[in-house]
Amino acid sequence: MPGFPHVSVIVCAYTEERWEDLLDAVESLRSQTVSPHQIIVAVDHNPSLAARVRATMPAVVVVENHEPPGLSGTRNSGVAAATGDVVAFIDDDAYASPEWVEHIGNAYSSEDILGVGGSIDPVWPGKRPKWFPEEFHWVVGCTYRGLPQTSSAIRNMIGCNMSFRRQVLQGTDGFRTSLGKSDKVVGTYPLGCEETELCIRALQRWPQGKILYTPEARVMHKVPESRVRWGYFWERCYQEGLSKVLVARSVGARDGLSSERAYALRTLPAGFWRGVADTFLRGDLSGLARSAAIAAGLAFTSAGYMVGSLSVALRKN
Repeated sequence: MPGFPHVSVIVCAYTEERWEDLLDAVESLRSQTVSPHQIIVAVDHNPSLAARVRATMPAVVVVENHEPPGLSGTRNSGVAAATGDVVAFIDDDAYASPEWVEHIGNAYSSEDILGVGGSIDPVWPGKRPKWFPEEFHWVVGCTYRGLPQTSSAIRNMIGCNMSFRRQVLQGTDGFRTSLGKSDKVVGTYPLGCEETELCIRALQRWPQGKILYTPEARVMHKVPESRVRWGYFWERCYQEGLSKVLVARSVGARDGLSSERAYALRTLPAGFWRGVADTFLRGDLSGLARSAAIAAGLAFTSAGYMVGSLSVALRKN
């Protein structure tokens, strides 16, 4: 395919408890309409898992995290082994649609495209929870209501389905381990948002560049039973608020919170009233539950941000 970039795909893994999921992820990459240049499994400080992957998947490049434990270091270790023009990432508990690599590669149609991400569909462990609002699908790592419906420039991608030009990753020094899942800002809550922070840094370094969201580049993300419970929902929202404090400190509040402001001012109010209308106009009693979840999710996320900001301010004094 003339002009089509070589795409190296990285699957980050850390536990043998997801072994069957990892097999599904790698198999989906082997079944692409356009074969990846490389399939790299990056293992986070688990020698037993790395050995098992080497023994079971001889055609896969296996690398072990040589940086601090956590997702950021694991991704960086995978990037160090990548030789493709484009480096794509998919979670070990997700699997790609057959045209995923093809859609990603085609989206790099001009030099100003710094990164390309796609849509992420949740695969629920049973029936979809009626109380779970689509506006909060990001809680389970999936595409949420409020993102564009067609190919569009966005601020940042979701980590389960994202890609970058390799020179962008090299030029930004990759993912910051201080923002990864191993970091703690307050209490014992693990933080994230490292892909958000990297996307913003890339756009700040190359202001004429674009991060492109291409819905056709689709992956399916398995949602475990433990993540469809109310306790996980509010805790994940609170963690997100904490994480945004570090993102804002790293790249500035204006860029670090720009999408969040629009989401809180437009997407969430529309979702709240949609749930109310579903109940009173369509007879869907679960609509009020979704409205309540939207209000609670915003409250817990805001609380996390306020607590994190106060913690940072107290450390400075």
